[in-house]
Amino acid sequence: MPKPTAAVYKELLRPLLFKLDPENVHHLTTSALKTAYQLPLAKTISKNLFQVEDKRLERKVFGLTFPNPVGLAAGFDKDARMIDEFAELGFGFIEIGTLTPKPQSGNPKPRLFRLPQDGAIINRMGFNNEGVEKAVERLRSRKSNVIVGGNIGKNKVTPNEQALQDYLLCFDALYDVVDYFVVNVSSPNTPDLRALQEKEPLLELLSNLQNRNQGKARPKPLLLKIAPDLNHAQLDDIVEIAVQTNLSGVIATNTTISRAGLQTSAQAVEAIGMGGLSGKPLTHASTEVLKYLRQNLPEQVRLVGVGGIMTPEDALEKLNAGADLVQLYTGFIYEGPSLIKRINQRLLQK
Repeated sequence: MPKPTAAVYKELLRPLLFKLDPENVHHLTTSALKTAYQLPLAKTISKNLFQVEDKRLERKVFGLTFPNPVGLAAGFDKDARMIDEFAELGFGFIEIGTLTPKPQSGNPKPRLFRLPQDGAIINRMGFNNEGVEKAVERLRSRKSNVIVGGNIGKNKVTPNEQALQDYLLCFDALYDVVDYFVVNVSSPNTPDLRALQEKEPLLELLSNLQNRNQGKARPKPLLLKIAPDLNHAQLDDIVEIAVQTNLSGVIATNTTISRAGLQTSAQAVEAIGMGGLSGKPLTHASTEVLKYLRQNLPEQVRLVGVGGIMTPEDALEKLNAGADLVQLYTGFIYEGPSLIKRINQRLLQK
């Protein structure tokens, strides 16, 4: 009897891929996927292996209709190179970015590290991307109609006092080619970026972006992505700002700077150095933030759960905690594309 797709990935492919540098593997696998989809019958095979089409999976959120609630988190397809291919894997939506106005190379390599004992990744990529205009070109030529979110940030060289201009430039450039926006002020890998999560600068940033948005003929959903490391007082500020600026939603959460409770040796973790931790160690913390927000935000502010979704049960837990949608990143790397299908099948069983 043939092995299920998940077993083939975890027992055969993943051990080989994990022998190689993580960033090189990312480029290798995305290139291979792009090539594979040029072959005859590739889309038919992919549909059978990975996609679950069922009206019961549909979610109406932010005024958009998502075919299923499982999305690809920002950071995986920063430059919108793989929209059509990832759509074929069964994602209900894809978030590109984080994009900045000007191209930037990001932090020095190596900057992406696996912690297999923990089912985790540490990254300090630093918003490496080809600039917003390149992404716009690709989005204009895409073939699929999958929902796309635009995750926007500021260039590393832009001081925080001038950050608003960077966010507005990205917003204006992407407005016609994405379905919703995400304001990223929570990456730990751009110096001082998280200072923009403080109450006054965040209120100013979101108010100005929302003013620009509401000035458009058809305003787009505007979301905020926050860190898992905020305390309750800081989360209360987020709640207040979300209501005051009429946000459509909050994405909870980005990666963590915490290293608590890891199985990987302290020496190995220290050798890796700075960066945001994602994956299994983040599962509980991100869900707790999600719960707190759902208890304190008005119903019209919707939530996207991301952080440590490694199994269908993790996704279900996020949805039960108040998420309307979920996103994968590290779980997608550790479990392979079958995780999308397994989550959707689990939701149908429920």
